[in-house]
Amino acid sequence: MEKLYHVKKNDLVMVTTGKDKGKTGKVLRINKKKDRLIVEKVNMVKKHVRPSQKAKGGIMEKESSIHVSNVMIYCEKCAKPVRTGKKVLEDGKKVRFCKKCDEIIDK
Repeated sequence: MEKLYHVKKNDLVMVTTGKDKGKTGKVLRINKKKDRLIVEKVNMVKKHVRPSQKAKGGIMEKESSIHVSNVMIYCEKCAKPVRTGKKVLEDGKKVRFCKKCDEIIDK
């Protein structure tokens, strides 16, 4: 059985806990086995890279993963993180919506 999350790839999310609390970014990748996701420009870590024939060595900064429970979907109309619900439109399409302002999140 596949896990269901409140976030999907390319969603705009806001971090609710931790050192990056309050930062927003786009979801780049989701790891369903570990319940973690990578958000653009959030939870940056330094990685020491050895020089190779392809790339120059040095200290590289990249995004590290955060737990799914530490983010909420960011509603642009409300300008804050919100909970979401699911509903079926008249044409039979299932969409997620903001529970505060009823704005449809899935485009």
